[in-house]
Amino acid sequence: MKKWSSLLKAFLVAGVLFSQVVVAQDAKELYNTASGFIRSGDYSNAILVLNQALQLEPDNFEYKKQLAFTFYLKGDLVKAKSVIEPLLNSKEVDVQAFQIAGNIYVGREEWKTAQRMYERAIKKYPHSGELYNDNGTLLMNFKMYDGALRSWIRGIEQDPAFPGNYYNATKTYDYSNNPLWCILYGETFMNMESFTTRTAEIRNIVLESYKKLFNDPTLFDAMLPDDKKGRKGRSDFVEAYKTCMGKQINVVTGGIDPDVLVMVRTRFLLDWYNFYGMKYPFALFDFQRNLLREGMFESYNQWLFGPAANQANYKAWVGLHKQDYDAFLNYQRSTPLKPRPDEYYNDGRFTLINSGY
Repeated sequence: MKKWSSLLKAFLVAGVLFSQVVVAQDAKELYNTASGFIRSGDYSNAILVLNQALQLEPDNFEYKKQLAFTFYLKGDLVKAKSVIEPLLNSKEVDVQAFQIAGNIYVGREEWKTAQRMYERAIKKYPHSGELYNDNGTLLMNFKMYDGALRSWIRGIEQDPAFPGNYYNATKTYDYSNNPLWCILYGETFMNMESFTTRTAEIRNIVLESYKKLFNDPTLFDAMLPDDKKGRKGRSDFVEAYKTCMGKQINVVTGGIDPDVLVMVRTRFLLDWYNFYGMKYPFALFDFQRNLLREGMFESYNQWLFGPAANQANYKAWVGLHKQDYDAFLNYQRSTPLKPRPDEYYNDGRFTLINSGY
């Protein structure tokens, strides 16, 4: 009798465990099905299936988060808000949940609620480039341009591997006529996001920024004695950059094009590493120097500037140097630029003087 009782107990326990596994698998399968509906744009069916998954696992954070996002995609912002807000107080709340909430609040034009939410989110996740990026976009909608730029620059400092903040900072510096940071942040962005429409947009900005830089009469301020600069608080890194770049002014007397920029940037690198490379380590300059050592710097500069400078000349150059250009592209894919932490040199001056806004 005891034997049958033990067997029955074991069978019941096994049955419970088996049913739990089946439920978990079924819920996961439903979630995957819903994800397929979302990808195809069938949000109504996605919501139906996600609700079924939540009946099986009512406390599943990911399923609830996806449901809120799907309501947002469908345009039902009332239900989206009702689903996402309880998640913001959960111990499981993550960056993505805050981003979804931000999109919902913006869609409902609840600007102040969105701003408070981003402040809270950044406090919880101070190293999230995505949150700084979204917060900056929100502030830009408020026409708080200085605050937006500050958020994007802070995002670069805290999460240098996230490209979006470089993109937005470059565009904002372009409007405010600050070519130096357009060049540094723009080139960094192009290496992180190499083949998109945003890459083409930033490529034009960087090329034009070199022209603006060499047309700027304050270019040589960095070489004046401290008491004659009249501008305190500027980054020593910026002063060093302008000193090295200012020495190349004689190279650009015939104008700026990819061939000239190869010479300017080669001479700049040699000068930089003679005087400042140890004091101001910078991943972008190390990346450039490695390409110079590998004999790929000309191809790299053609990739950077050629399409924006003259599309026909660029195609002709690639046709004549196909082997070298392909070797560079392979190198770029296998050895991408990786911005490093603790190499933040922006001097914190965020007022957009002479801005185009």
